[in-house]
Amino acid sequence: MTAIKELKAVARPRAGKGAARAERRAGRVPAVIYGEKQEPVTISLDYIAVNRAIYAGHFLTTLFEVDVDGTKHRVIPRDYQLDPVKDFPLHVDFLRVSKGATVTVEVPVHFVKQEASPALKAGGTLNVVAHTVELDCPAESIPDAIEVDLTGANYGDTFHLSTQKLPEGVTWAGHGDDTLATIVAPSGGEEVVAEEEPKA
Repeated sequence: MTAIKELKAVARPRAGKGAARAERRAGRVPAVIYGEKQEPVTISLDYIAVNRAIYAGHFLTTLFEVDVDGTKHRVIPRDYQLDPVKDFPLHVDFLRVSKGATVTVEVPVHFVKQEASPALKAGGTLNVVAHTVELDCPAESIPDAIEVDLTGANYGDTFHLSTQKLPEGVTWAGHGDDTLATIVAPSGGEEVVAEEEPKA
């Protein structure tokens, strides 16, 4: 689970492209805080701090406490823009999140213990259908990833989101039973059932 992280910001009284460019020239990243039926707050953040937070990973699933000139806002990043050439942050959108609120987030899917799959050891292929899944989570309990255990997986096995154990309070936000991955036989080869190695 990701911990709440802190960011310091200053209020940005002016909106618009010209003001945003001026902030970037000053080494700051323009941003906005919105949501919970409150007026949006335009802010600017330290470039180094934002850049580090984005490239540390899990940025869009991390709760932040943004201190705007002494006023603290609990938020989660909803979107960010990067320069198309240099990949530095240009703008960040934050959504206000009250305590106990549920948020919809995209989290990565990790396929673990591939070495314990007889089919993969025999040359089969893991055909990944979904690299991320959309989940409804308590804001304080956003998982870093969903792990799919491939122990014993054989040719033809299909892994669905509904069969994966989710953390307490977390539900999947999809409208159907998402397929995460399948295991297929080597292309061009004869499909044989892989057998588990005898245990010592």
